[in-house]
Amino acid sequence: MKIKNLPKHERPREKLIEKGAINLKDKELMMILIGSGQGNLSVDEIAGNILKKYPTKKLLSLGYKELAKIKGIGPSKACLILAAFELTKRALEVEDNNLPTINSTKDAVAQLQELRTAKKEHFVVLYLNARNQLVHKETISIGTLNANLVHPREVFKPAIENFAVSIIIAHNHPSGGAEASDDDIEIAEELKKAGKLLGIDVSYNIIITKDNFLNY
Repeated sequence: MKIKNLPKHERPREKLIEKGAINLKDKELMMILIGSGQGNLSVDEIAGNILKKYPTKKLLSLGYKELAKIKGIGPSKACLILAAFELTKRALEVEDNNLPTINSTKDAVAQLQELRTAKKEHFVVLYLNARNQLVHKETISIGTLNANLVHPREVFKPAIENFAVSIIIAHNHPSGGAEASDDDIEIAEELKKAGKLLGIDVSYNIIITKDNFLNY
């Protein structure tokens, strides 16, 4: 049945205004997000199909491709629903698949412990989502670092592929000194400039030694 054919007091939006969202059923809330039916399917049927296929507790883990496959959900509605889900997850601080959250240099170093004992210099990048969760980690180069070996293209390609909004760059000094060299500073500055053009922030530049670390 179409929403316009329902008595006014039974329409989801009117019920929300009158009684508050907490008093609506799951399907009624989903109907509000979907907005309208499509083709031969009413908004009531589309909402019912979603909740039948995906239990409420699993809704927040849905991705765009899964939603877009559901009959009656086009790109626009899928984006609207996912945006609502994402705001909910952020408000509740829901973790995605228990991904590590990095809010400090120490948090980053905890994900880079293998660099402390590496015999050669490794340049590693951590890729973070909008909630500072680690979504990808990649070793860009191994060996003595210079600006020619660490190219922005190699650093930011995984960022784009993994929808990262920020990155953390790190490398080790097997010699034990944590001071930044001229090459270290040049690489960091070049990557910061490239990141600014791409809209991807370089959060930290970390040097790791066996017993110490430095964010420069």
